[in-house]
Amino acid sequence: MELRTLGYFVATADAGTVSAAAERVHVTQPSLSRQLRGLERELGVALFERGQRRLELSSAGRALLPRARALLDDAEALRRAARVHARGALERVTVAAPTTTLTDVVSPFLTTLAPDDPVPSVRETDGASAQEALRAGADLVIVAGRPPRPLASRALPPLPVWAYLPADHPWAGGDGVDGVRRVGLAALAEQPLVVLPTSHPARRVLDAALTTAGLDAPRLLEASNGTVAQALSAAGRGVAVVSDDPRFDLARVAVSLTGTGDDDDDDELRVLLHCAWDPRHPAAGVLAALATRISDFVLARYPS
Repeated sequence: MELRTLGYFVATADAGTVSAAAERVHVTQPSLSRQLRGLERELGVALFERGQRRLELSSAGRALLPRARALLDDAEALRRAARVHARGALERVTVAAPTTTLTDVVSPFLTTLAPDDPVPSVRETDGASAQEALRAGADLVIVAGRPPRPLASRALPPLPVWAYLPADHPWAGGDGVDGVRRVGLAALAEQPLVVLPTSHPARRVLDAALTTAGLDAPRLLEASNGTVAQALSAAGRGVAVVSDDPRFDLARVAVSLTGTGDDDDDDELRVLLHCAWDPRHPAAGVLAALATRISDFVLARYPS
């Protein structure tokens, strides 16, 4: 039994279709189907119930999936330990995060690293979970929400989600309380909004806040990323609700969740991120220290 084939099984279970899994693991659909059927023959059980569109796990598949994940995690931990012992130290570190976080947090943070720090590389998570990103080779991953155990994690200071608007918008004038202008969520929902895909943390917290408040935002224009959203706002298509740093000379206001936006102590729309790593990583202490430094950097860059 090959670990690669077990990885195909896990990827297919997560993706739900052979086509989506094949794209994720970079093999053709026919090849992936053959590998899965070969694994089923080797194990002597059917792992999936094959319908017209999606592959549903069989009872045996549901029972064996956690064991397959554990084997893959153990194998990756072994590879990491071997690399660290071979080099005598953690020479390289791979940080995975959503695109916006890579642009506005991770990349600026990398400029603060010292020559004796591990050589960094980055990769986009593309909607992958913390476990999937670590399994794919990341040492440290930044995700929205608290990662599940047994992963180790550190919460980062909340990042603001801004409402970006053209300079001639009525909300753009003035300094606001404590230098930050605010607008109430109810007022924001009445505006045409430029939003991100539902997989993006900023969109998820916006949708959750609207649902909690019993509000509807009927005029939504979805953009592929924060830069495009701000560009559309600059073109007059609506208020961009994103967590990105400002672009295109747009004005920005914070979004108050509990008030009209006139008070400085209202809860605001924010994204809660966590750094996560495998506590079994042979350089777990180095990763924990790196997560603390990222947290300190976020606090300095985006003071609450």
